[in-house]
Amino acid sequence: MQSSDQSPCRGPVDGPLFKLFVYGTLKRGYGNHLPYCLGHYGVRNARIRGRLYEGPGFPFLQVPDEDILARGTVSPSEDAETQARLARNIASQASIGGSAVRDGRWGAVHGELFSFDDPELRIPAIDRLEGYVPGRPSLYHRVLVPVAVGRSTEIAWTYIAATKASGRQIASGRWPE
Repeated sequence: MQSSDQSPCRGPVDGPLFKLFVYGTLKRGYGNHLPYCLGHYGVRNARIRGRLYEGPGFPFLQVPDEDILARGTVSPSEDAETQARLARNIASQASIGGSAVRDGRWGAVHGELFSFDDPELRIPAIDRLEGYVPGRPSLYHRVLVPVAVGRSTEIAWTYIAATKASGRQIASGRWPE
């Protein structure tokens, strides 16, 4: 269940965009999209390397440790700066370490890549929704990982299970299956 790929018409951005890969209830057409993601700067279909598991009404994601480039902090603006700095540092490289979407042990997880121009406004609310509190025990952790968009690779934040996910693995990498 998805709405169109049309992004809102927005003007120039004053700071770095905060890119967030979502794979569950934050996707367009699902229950948490409108309250948390409406007014995004842009959205594109994307995929990452990982494993998706069925949870109680929402999915859990695991990614390879080597794909984690940074961990989220209490400052979404600083996290956006970290993302922009790392993206500049790797822009000249042909690939990001671990960016292959499938490698035999890990599959492709499909979702959407949102861009926000106002991370201090939006990301704390999404962190709360995901049960993520930097530096404290949490349901999820926010991490920076490689994301495949078409034939290119970008880096973006996503939420991964804080503990080893259990339950049924979603073989297709698409939630809901």
